[in-house]
Amino acid sequence: MAYDTILYDVTDNVLTITLNRPKKLNAFNTKMMREMIDAFDRADDDDRVKAIIVTGSGRAFCAGADLSRGGETFDHEASGTGMQRDGGGLLTLRIFECMKPVISACNGPAVGIGATMQCAMDIRLASENARYGFVFSKRGIVPEACSSWFLPKLVGISTALEWTYSGRIFGADEAKERGFVRSVHSAETLLDEAQALAREFATQTSSISVAMARHMMWRLPSADHPMEAHKIDSRGVYFTGKSADAREGVQSFLEKRPAEFPGNVSTDMPGFFPWWETREFE
Repeated sequence: MAYDTILYDVTDNVLTITLNRPKKLNAFNTKMMREMIDAFDRADDDDRVKAIIVTGSGRAFCAGADLSRGGETFDHEASGTGMQRDGGGLLTLRIFECMKPVISACNGPAVGIGATMQCAMDIRLASENARYGFVFSKRGIVPEACSSWFLPKLVGISTALEWTYSGRIFGADEAKERGFVRSVHSAETLLDEAQALAREFATQTSSISVAMARHMMWRLPSADHPMEAHKIDSRGVYFTGKSADAREGVQSFLEKRPAEFPGNVSTDMPGFFPWWETREFE
């Protein structure tokens, strides 16, 4: 797929997806949704990609939904499409299913879907210029993009409700204080910091181990007993423990040399993955 609304660049095993409608403050539309989903599909299929950064071009990260249709923007009946699944949710669900670590480098205003898409990303870095707004109550709609599932897990129910009840815009410092972002950086250093973090994930680590850890950490906290995590831990250690990656990880440590892991996420995931689609291990 050729992209009109995003940029796709892979350098040193790190994919950078840049939202690229700067004249519209990277406002989100159906084409951007489809292109971003395609980009995540490509990333999962490309074993060169070890980590992903999402950022925006120009002075905004994403100013939210494109409101060019005016008061009928969210009226699917008026557009003739009828009831359909939320486009922001389709994107965040795709990010959730991703096999690679995902880092947000929020360079400016991030409102509505611009904020909620980041909830599905693993680690969020912010520029001093970043501004966030879960503004749905001010637009007469409800939180979207699965944010009612993601946001309370990140910041707690009280903060999630405060931000969505008020719909107010708040800065990077408050986002950091409440635990939504990891760190705040100058505009000049934000992308460098995100790339340095991505390279930590991409260098001398097993892609299979990272992919497993990503899904274990996102999915297992919702289990009703730690026994569910123990079952996955046990099976994961058994299957990865006999892999070429495990042998390389131990041998490189003993030989005091950089590891060169042979496993690929596209072909070498443990046979019980994805475990949530089967109950055979119980």
